[in-house]
Amino acid sequence: MVTAAKTTSQIGMHMGVAFGIMYVFTGSLALGGVAAVLEPIVNVTLLPLHDKLWERIRAKVDARKVNAASVAINITTNSTANPAAPQPLQTA
Repeated sequence: MVTAAKTTSQIGMHMGVAFGIMYVFTGSLALGGVAAVLEPIVNVTLLPLHDKLWERIRAKVDARKVNAASVAINITTNSTANPAAPQPLQTA
């Protein structure tokens, strides 16, 4: 029940802001009304595309992190497991 009220409140706020901004800039109640109706429609249409874009960005960032960790593990593993690998100089 609270979630539905919050969602309804957000929609009303978006519509009010869109109406107010358009009315201030144009002085037209009609254009304010059009903006108030169009703004939620555009938001509903574009939000899934925005979310998909950010999912792709997140996946690329995560893949780079995994790749970097894999390289670091390989470097560590190979330097101790490979007897032919150069060993650090030991001082007396």
